[in-house]
Amino acid sequence: MTSLPTPRLNERWLLKVTIWSARADDTRWNEQRAALRTVSSYDSVTQTWSTQIGALDLTTLAKLQTLLDAARTFGTDIRLEPAPVPTWWTGSSFTSDADVAALLATKADEGRPLGQLPMA
Repeated sequence: MTSLPTPRLNERWLLKVTIWSARADDTRWNEQRAALRTVSSYDSVTQTWSTQIGALDLTTLAKLQTLLDAARTFGTDIRLEPAPVPTWWTGSSFTSDADVAALLATKADEGRPLGQLPMA
């Protein structure tokens, strides 16, 4: 399941992505871990993977595609939510929900949702 963010306008924010791994035997868990660790960090306390995104460029779209592929392949759950920009953050950040909507509309093939972007 994927939830979409609803950020507050006129504030700088990041897209926080949280991934809950699906239960699996050791082999399947290792496959999940191999896929997810390339694009996110694991927190053993909460048993979740996470990453933060401040811009939707080609690299980030590839990262999101990897996460969505893992959800489809392994049954992981993904939540996307707006998060305040931390003081240590030095990268890009979003300033409105229109930033995200406009970029997704231009990057996606017509009639194809983000989770179904073609593999490169």
